[in-house]
Amino acid sequence: MKKIVITLFLILGSLTIQAQELTWQTNINKAMEISKKSKKPLFLFFTGSDWCGWCIRLQKEVFKTPEFEKWAKDNVVLVELDFPRRTPQEPEIQKQNAELQQTFGVQGYPTVWFVNASKKDGKINLEKLGSTGYLAGGPSAWLANANQILGNKK
Repeated sequence: MKKIVITLFLILGSLTIQAQELTWQTNINKAMEISKKSKKPLFLFFTGSDWCGWCIRLQKEVFKTPEFEKWAKDNVVLVELDFPRRTPQEPEIQKQNAELQQTFGVQGYPTVWFVNASKKDGKINLEKLGSTGYLAGGPSAWLANANQILGNKK
């Protein structure tokens, strides 16, 4: 009986661990604090979550895979900068996202920028490391490109 309980506990525990999703920040200031503490670059994901077909495809084919989840936890601080058409959004998040879109010259979705962020004299400094978007080939192709961007600048 004791072995059965322990086995069930282990199975349920492993399912819970696998079910945990990545944490995507939506506030750039909070993301910068996490980045500073963890010494990881920011991963800025510009998306149209409820209308952009390529964004949804990138999420499904790459961002929601175990390979990406492991890579992301080890390498970056995830920030979602969403431009939804049907989903309500807080005005301060809309303003922040629009300002960052302009700063990075984002004209199409999905766009991912890798940046090192710092604050000096109360001003945000974002050092661009590189950018990418949707790439065919699933997580291995996408992560190889991301590693090249990060590897060239580390």
